[in-house]
Order: sequence, then structure tokens, then C-alpha cells
Amino acid sequence: MTNKRLRADLALLFCAMIWGATFVAVKDALADASVFVYIAARFALSAVVIAIVFWRSLSEINPQAIWAGAQIGLFMFGGYAFQTTGLKSTTPSKAAFITGSSVVIVPIILAAFGKRRITPWIWAGALAAMAGLYFLTIPPEGIGGLNRGDPIVLCGAVMFALHIIFVARYIESHSVGALSFLQVATTAVLGALFIPVLSVAHIEQPRWAWTGSLIFAVLVTSIGSTVIGFSFQVWAQQYTSPTHTAIFISLEPVFAVLTSWLLAREHLGGRVLLGAALIFAGILLAELKGPAPAAPESSEPVVPPAE
Repeated sequence: MTNKRLRADLALLFCAMIWGATFVAVKDALADASVFVYIAARFALSAVVIAIVFWRSLSEINPQAIWAGAQIGLFMFGGYAFQTTGLKSTTPSKAAFITGSSVVIVPIILAAFGKRRITPWIWAGALAAMAGLYFLTIPPEGIGGLNRGDPIVLCGAVMFALHIIFVARYIESHSVGALSFLQVATTAVLGALFIPVLSVAHIEQPRWAWTGSLIFAVLVTSIGSTVIGFSFQVWAQQYTSPTHTAIFISLEPVFAVLTSWLLAREHLGGRVLLGAALIFAGILLAELKGPAPAAPESSEPVVPPAE
């Protein structure tokens, strides 16, 4: 069981690396495509690839699996809709670190609405990460200097936290392949449905230009970030808890900052480095002092049973 937990941790770390590296690519892609056209294209391609990879699992899809996948997919769609919309008006690093606030949101949701006890060490780690996020996202002049895209991305962080929790709720009852396909297909369908709605409402007009950077972004995020990343996440969550998953995924913004610095030459000041150090401290505190993560094979359930 220990080896499975270690492999799950490494898989989640790999997910964080992939997701962090794609923020710059998505930011560049939005110069050539509207938000929901990009989301629909990205997740439609992902759904096709997942259907090919997990074709045996598709035969296991039943009404219960469809309901579970639709719920997970709704939160996935919400996360990416808010995150991608906000990314138009903020930097890749800031968007990544705001998204990383899910490390704080997950235990808060579990404690507020569930029956699972969150240890003081996990809370301490979450608070350290939250302090780090503050220094990374709030400018020196205060909250009044927030970029308008930042609170939009924060809404996405809430959706991603719920996504983590709902994956944990249903993974024991359904196959990894089935849930991976259903959540991604749901996101693609919802993205496509929003295109004409937003166009008629004059909120966002559909736009797509066949550029190299856009095609690259779609391929990298569809296959690397979505197919590989979320499949690894769904598999890994069979052997770890939502809080543990959130802590590992909180490394995503660290990789985003590194990528943004290397490729986009985004400036990293002392405030950013302080925030990154606090996030690392929070992660290490929760990892080294927290209890062993709950898993389906352990006596403690991954999430509390539904009421």
C-alpha cells in the first residue's frame, strides 16, 4: 500500500508539472481564439483521445457512471471556464498561484460540509500556503490593485476544489477510463453550448485563427494536460485523499512561474519569491507532519459518505 501511495504522489507531482507548464501556452493561444471555442476544441480532442485509449472502459458506462461523470465534468468545466477567462486579463504566474488556492479551499469545504476531521498540521500547511498566495497575487499597494482577471480565476479555484472532492467521491464506484472520458466529454459539450449563447448575448464572439501557437497549445493541453494529467489524477486519487491531492497539486503554480520566467521572461520579484517560499513551507509542513493519507483500502474513507 505504501508503494501505491508513493506512485500516486509521484503521479500527482507529474500532473502539477504538466498543468503548470501550460499556463503560458494557453495565454498565448487566447490571442488567436475566443475562450469557449478554445475550451470546446481542447476538450473535444481530449475526449476523442481518451475514448481511443480507454475504449474498453466505455463498455462499463451506465446511467450511474454518466451521472457521476456529469457532476465531475460540470466542476471541471467551471474551473476551466473561469480560469481561462481570467487568464485573458492577468499573467500566467498569477493565474497559476490563484488556482493553487484550492489547497486551502479543499479542506475548508470538507470541514464545513463533511464529517471528516482535518488535522491541525494540515490546517497549518494550508494557512502557510494561503499566506504565500497573498504575497504572490496581491500587489504592494493592496487589494485595490488586484487585476480584474484575478477574482475570476479565484472562482475557478473553487470549482477545481470541488472537482477534486467529487472525483474522490465517485472513483471507488466507477472505472478510471469511464470517469476520465465522461468528465472531459461533459466539459467539451458545455463549452460548445456556451459558444452560441455568449455570441447571442454579445458577451463573447467566437474566434479561431489557425496559427502555430494555437495548434501547439491545443495539442499540449488536450493530450498532455488533459488526457495524461487528469487520467493520472483520477488514478492517483484511488490511493490518496482530497486534501493530500490538493497539497501536491499546489505545486502547479511553482512550475507555472518557472515556465513563465523561462519562456515569457516574466519578472519574479522578492514578493513573489517570498510567496513561493511560504507555499513550499506549507506543503512540507503538511507532508512531513500530517497523517498518512486516507485511501479506499484504509479504515478511513476518502470522503464522507453522501447524506
